[in-house]
Amino acid sequence: MKKRIIIDTDPGVDDALTFLLALASPEIQLEALTTVQGNVTLEKATRNALSVLEMAHAAHIPVARGCSHPLVKSPHASGEAVHGSSGMGHTDLPDPTSSIVETHAIDYLIERFLAEPKQISLFAIGPLTNVALAIRKEPRIVEAIQELVIMGGAIRSGGNVSPLAEFNIHEDPHAAHVVFHSGIPITLIPLDATYKCLLTSADVERLNKIDSPIARFVRDATAQYMEFYLKYEGFKGCALHDPLTLATIIAPELLTLEEHYVSVDISGGVSTGKTYADFMKVAKKPANMKVALDVKGREFVELFVERMERLMSLRGA
Repeated sequence: MKKRIIIDTDPGVDDALTFLLALASPEIQLEALTTVQGNVTLEKATRNALSVLEMAHAAHIPVARGCSHPLVKSPHASGEAVHGSSGMGHTDLPDPTSSIVETHAIDYLIERFLAEPKQISLFAIGPLTNVALAIRKEPRIVEAIQELVIMGGAIRSGGNVSPLAEFNIHEDPHAAHVVFHSGIPITLIPLDATYKCLLTSADVERLNKIDSPIARFVRDATAQYMEFYLKYEGFKGCALHDPLTLATIIAPELLTLEEHYVSVDISGGVSTGKTYADFMKVAKKPANMKVALDVKGREFVELFVERMERLMSLRGA
C-alpha cells in the first residue's frame, strides 16, 4: 500500500528534488504541497511549487499557500545565496498555469488531517511555521497526523546558518519548539545525516545522458547549489537534505535512527535555533522523537539517481 503524504515546503532546490523523488517512488502517493516562507519569499516558494509540479506533469496535485513570516523572530536574509534569486538555481521554468487552492495552508492541513485521521503523513522540509500554527489553531490535528517527518536541526553536527543552528529550525525556532513538544510521532532528519548524502557532478552528468526536461532541471537547479558548497564548505557536490526525508519510506534500512528527548533553544542568544538531544538522559524526560544520526549516504544518492531515471522513463523523458 502506498504511503500517503503531504509535503510542507519552502522551495528551494532540494525541496524541488524531493517532489521529484516522491513522484518517482511507487511507495509514495503525494497528496498535496503546502508552502511557507524560508529559502525564498512565500510568493516565490509558491510559484516554484506550482512550476515544478507542472514540469513533472503533476499539476493535479493541490498547492496551498501558507505563512510569510516566522512566529516571533524576524525572517532570515533567505537562502538565495544557495538556491538562487528565484529559489531554483539556474533554471528558467515558465510561469505556472495552474492555481493554488483558495484555502490557507494552515486550514488546508487541518481539514485534510481531520477528514482522514491517521491516514496521511506530513513531511515538513522548511520552517515549521505552518505546522505550529495548525497545532495551535486546532489541537486535534496532533492525533490525526499519522507521522511527522522533519528535515531540520543539527544534533552532533555544527549548523549551516549559524555555528550551532540549521536553517529550517533557525528560521522559526519558536515554531519548532511547539512542534517538537506537540506529541505528534516525529522522525527528525538533521544535518548529521543529510551532509553524508552528496549528489556529485558525475551523478548529474549520468542523468543528462538522457535527453529529458527533468534531467536538465536537475542539472540547472543544482549548478549554483554546487558552486556554493564548493566555495564555502569544500564539497564537490551538494547535499540532498530534503530528499533524505523520503528514505523513511523508500529505504528505511539506510538510516540509523535513535530515540531521544530533543528540544530547541529559543533563548534569543547565540545558540538560538540549536537542536539538542539528551543523550545522557539527565533531564529524565521521555523520548519525543526518532533522530537519524547516520545514513548510508552513497547508497541513498544512488537510489535518488535511479529514481530520477525511472521518473524520466515514466514521463517519456
